[in-house]
Amino acid sequence: MDVQTAVLCDSAADYGGKLCVLGAFDTIWARQFPAVHPFCSVAIRVVFRDVDAGKHNMKIQMIDDDGRNLVPPIEGEINIQLPENVFFLSQNFVLNLQQFKIDQAGQYSVDVSMDKHIIARIPLQVIKVDQIPPFHHPPKDSGFE
Repeated sequence: MDVQTAVLCDSAADYGGKLCVLGAFDTIWARQFPAVHPFCSVAIRVVFRDVDAGKHNMKIQMIDDDGRNLVPPIEGEINIQLPENVFFLSQNFVLNLQQFKIDQAGQYSVDVSMDKHIIARIPLQVIKVDQIPPFHHPPKDSGFE
């Protein structure tokens, strides 16, 4: 299996097998703690081949730098079956998080495991600031809005 994409983003969706991702990020700027991020998504796209056929246990967890869970882990079993004459099968996984609470600044990650082996680690840093840095937003004359 190959992880094509693993990202933390503003929103994600699977539309007929196409993974749509909006606003990938790896940093949250917070003025105070606990901080609450109103909405975000974890978007993962994995390619499975015939050697990957069968049942697999998948686990997605958000952890701090000590390995403690920030939210309850999401676990489930997937059964990969490739139809005849298909060389590989792409599967999208989208996890939506609402009112995601972060108690303190630090380093975090979203770990994606398959059969107890980490296949992707998405980094997240949460930084305390007095105001949101100007480089976080495009300059007004940049052509971006």
